Amino acid sequence: MQQQRDRIDLTGRDYTAIYALSDIHGCHDEMVEAERRIVADARNLPGRKLLMYLGDYVDRGPRSGDVLAHLSAPPPEGFDRYALCGNHDDVFLRFLDDPETNSHWLEFGALPTLASYGVDARHLLFDLGYDVRQLRDVILNAMPPTHVDLLRSLAIAVSFGSTLFVHAGIKPGIPLSDQTDEDLMWIREPFLSEGPQLPLLVVHGHTPHSHPTFGLGRIGIDTAVSMGGSLTILKIADGRPTILQSI
Repeated sequence: MQQQRDRIDLTGRDYTAIYALSDIHGCHDEMVEAERRIVADARNLPGRKLLMYLGDYVDRGPRSGDVLAHLSAPPPEGFDRYALCGNHDDVFLRFLDDPETNSHWLEFGALPTLASYGVDARHLLFDLGYDVRQLRDVILNAMPPTHVDLLRSLAIAVSFGSTLFVHAGIKPGIPLSDQTDEDLMWIREPFLSEGPQLPLLVVHGHTPHSHPTFGLGRIGIDTAVSMGGSLTILKIADGRPTILQSI
């Protein structure tokens, strides 16, 4: 059983602006362009800035390996960067740890992830007759160990005052300390309808929409970049959330 992931409290840090992105899903070029625009927007702001990634770096899109490589490297100058764990990232890691129990990941948008490491899963499984454990061994040989380390180190939540950053949301009315990692990575309803039911603003991804959603005590910024949508940049400065740009 995997250990509970870290929950980080940044309350009291002096950030002049916070920028959030979610659900990259292998769309490396859009992510790099978003960071370029964030750095340009923050150029004239004093002090340190916070860059929040809300999870789902792998699957569906074409360059998951490059996304993990980017997040393994240092953040832009003047920024602190925190990357949270999404459900796709978690299931990928679970497959690497226990492929027989978690083979459903292979039907979860995983084939483009493996292709980004030069692994043709269909050929190995169907033409060469590999079992999932042999496939896992091929993947680990193809992946840089730093990428596995990154997946293992991803936090599950970051708090900054009354703003909470998570991948999916929270169970309404339940203190963060009583929420499971699965709640924070997978929940949709009743969170989407009811909001957090706590004195929090929850910034999340996970549930795709054609545009950012400003709901009851929540802001959803998964705009389906890997499915023909866009990559939304949320900016919070002086306590005010705005959409900086969609790419």
